Amino acid sequence: MATTLEATFELYIGGKEQPGSKGEQRTLLDPATNQPLARVAVGSRDDARAAMEVADRAFRESNWAADDGARRAKALWKLAGLLEANADAFARLETLNQGKPLREARGDIGYVVRTFEYFAGLADKVEGETIAVPGPRFDYTVREPLGVTVHIAPWNYPLLLAMRSVAPALAAGNAVVLKPASLTPLTAVALARLAKEAGIPDGILNVVLGSGAEVGEALVQDARCRSVTFTGSGEVGSRLALLAAARLVPVTLELGGKGPVVVLADADVDRAAKAIGFGIFGNAGQMCWAASRLLVHESLRAPLVEKLRGIADRMKLGPGVQDGVEMGPLVSQEHAAHVLEYVEEARSGGGQVVAGGSRPTDEALRAGNFVRPTILADVPATSRAVREEIFGPVLCVSSFTDVDEAIRAANDTPYGLLAALWTRDLGSAHSLARRLDSGMVVVNEAPTSFPQTPFAGAKSSGLGFEQGARALEPFTRRKNVLVHLGGGKRVA
Repeated sequence: MATTLEATFELYIGGKEQPGSKGEQRTLLDPATNQPLARVAVGSRDDARAAMEVADRAFRESNWAADDGARRAKALWKLAGLLEANADAFARLETLNQGKPLREARGDIGYVVRTFEYFAGLADKVEGETIAVPGPRFDYTVREPLGVTVHIAPWNYPLLLAMRSVAPALAAGNAVVLKPASLTPLTAVALARLAKEAGIPDGILNVVLGSGAEVGEALVQDARCRSVTFTGSGEVGSRLALLAAARLVPVTLELGGKGPVVVLADADVDRAAKAIGFGIFGNAGQMCWAASRLLVHESLRAPLVEKLRGIADRMKLGPGVQDGVEMGPLVSQEHAAHVLEYVEEARSGGGQVVAGGSRPTDEALRAGNFVRPTILADVPATSRAVREEIFGPVLCVSSFTDVDEAIRAANDTPYGLLAALWTRDLGSAHSLARRLDSGMVVVNEAPTSFPQTPFAGAKSSGLGFEQGARALEPFTRRKNVLVHLGGGKRVA
């Protein structure tokens, strides 16, 4: 099946598309076939600086920041409508570029639509406060946009995770420069085209393609950068935080996880199995909050693992654009090989492969980056497969007899993004949720989030938060104004 896209995707700066300053292009591959998909421009440090200059000028000279927020709200709401009207095209583009099944891509685009709608509703509600002070004085605060904000997005949810921070930054009145992941930039460029039609002024939303080492670092180091939002690996996040700290620029970091799922003895096994399967095999496990460690009470281990094995074995793999496909390829050949290295190391270290553990044997899938849904049991707790983020469809299973033992094991990780808990006892649910060292906890639920609920991690999973009504705060600064009212005579 031919999937090549005819268009070349270029940088989007100042309301227009343009090639990179060096004239370079690269070919993106369809992860389902490793055949050419599209040509994209390759940006440079000069392009990063140009985008920052354009964004800074637009911030100062347009009325985007100066308005009371109603104009921004209308533009963001219109952008949401335009995206919704083109949702099928965006979902297909996301699937071709990233690999996930169309049904998942459609859900992602729907989430982005809702994100723009949500923050459009907050754009005219950026409010200050009055503060009681002694004497004939009046004190108040105002919240002002920062200026130019930089957003560096990952490849696993290319548009969703980019817009999760871009939307509130725009709603607060900032100008934005977005660097999408080099592997998956297509929907970011397509979205920028819609922004102009929605009425967002030229230069307020810019997209620069290129490598993180060159373009990403140039954006963060630019003197006009006032905020950095990054989703990706801990190593890169730490590097960007150091660069930002040199200029005292605030950062928001979402750096991954190793999510535990604790299943108590009274859990609903059927519901838990379906949710756990979704939480590790959705998007081929390429999720920061993937439910990748299963800690199940020994009394439920056999039936739960058997149900999960059935889910893994029956799952239909294939190109995401094909009907009925439940799991697509991993994003690249290199990443697929990296995931299988973890599996082989766990196997050689004494772990049992309950399901999957290899590439599929189907000849039609041989050219793609496919890895079978994998379940590993009894992998030593010190194994890299248990300790590190695999970012693939690999579930590690262990059992427990005591709840305290389960909570200790769940928290025994450098990460703390999302934890899941399964129990019919509401009291246990609330008390144990407090003991799980994670930024988010779901109870009797697959990994789930909404634009109005905070998304945050603990420990090495990140810094700061995204989503929710307070998500505009990191993109504003608080200014205090104190006015002496004078000591004039009282007027009768």
